[in-house]
Amino acid sequence: MEAKVIVLSGYGINGEQEMRQGFILAGAERVDEVHINDLIDKSCSLQDYNILALPGGFSYGDHTGAGKAMANRILNNLGDELLKFVKRNTLTFGICNGFQILVQLGLLPALDENYGTRQAALIHNDSQRYQCEWVKLKIEDSPCVFTKGIDELELPIGHGEGHFYMSEENLNKLEEDGLVALRYLGRNPNGSLRDIAGICDPSGRIFGLMPHPDRALFFTNLPDWTQKKALFLAEGKNLPEEGPGQIIYKNAVNYFHDL
Repeated sequence: MEAKVIVLSGYGINGEQEMRQGFILAGAERVDEVHINDLIDKSCSLQDYNILALPGGFSYGDHTGAGKAMANRILNNLGDELLKFVKRNTLTFGICNGFQILVQLGLLPALDENYGTRQAALIHNDSQRYQCEWVKLKIEDSPCVFTKGIDELELPIGHGEGHFYMSEENLNKLEEDGLVALRYLGRNPNGSLRDIAGICDPSGRIFGLMPHPDRALFFTNLPDWTQKKALFLAEGKNLPEEGPGQIIYKNAVNYFHDL
């Protein structure tokens, strides 16, 4: 089956091109960047796609809270269509602000398949400032389609509201259901409860994370790529082209190619 991707664009979103490039490199047959207004005006439909991708950025300036304004715009104009989309055999993917939007929409974590009810939040970093750095991540055993076959990752973050928060009761349920997809390994940069960096829904087809695989598509995106280059050359090895983030996109595209 072909992988047909819609990358959502809109006011304040700034990761559209990187998100689109990731899916193109992974071999998706169709990757369209679509403004939220065009989707609302029915210039196109979610039903024409099987992967919905929500990039990072600061939608509507995050003035009412991270991802909240965009989530409300989606919910008020596309709520029914979105629920139909996620209930099909589709994938939904949110990075950083996209993750915040999915949480605001109640599509993540959707405990007990309760889609549409917000059960978690992404609040201000413990540092109370924007943080931009590379982090190490441990991939957990979960149904998440996007993280299959990965043990660890190193990806960059860039956010001010990445502290994952839930009630203790819901956190325990999240853990019991195996919906934690990845955790910060070693240092937790934002204070997220239980070091949670990304989660999935019970189906494993909806996935959100704060770190940016879209900013690690190439070997030369790595912060120490010149040092690694010297080591590869000294050992007579060919330089890799792909960065660590590309596997996330490949897993999504291959989900449909394998059907």
